Amino acid sequence: MRKAFMTIFATAALLALASVAFAADTAGAMGAIGTISWATAIGMGLAAAGCGLGQGLGLKAACEGTARNPEAGGKITVTLILGMAFIESLAIYALVVCLILLFAHPFAKIITG
Repeated sequence: MRKAFMTIFATAALLALASVAFAADTAGAMGAIGTISWATAIGMGLAAAGCGLGQGLGLKAACEGTARNPEAGGKITVTLILGMAFIESLAIYALVVCLILLFAHPFAKIITG
């Protein structure tokens, strides 16, 4: 239930922010840049928070698994490091999307010349 709620909430937030960010005219370029800046800040903050929570939960589970079965510590560590790399790649993808929004948007070219 919680996962479905978060998926619906994230989709609605993305749709709301994207329509506001890309709906401005050339005359309102400064407002669009401000909106895009806010959208990227919020998006990166949510991505970092989500990745932090995911990594924390993964580390907690790995520590509990190693405490219950110390002989499986090696396999758990390898799986943990692989999972952390996948979670961290999601934060990097979010950063790339935010940077694209900031610097590759047509209004950014108007402002910067």
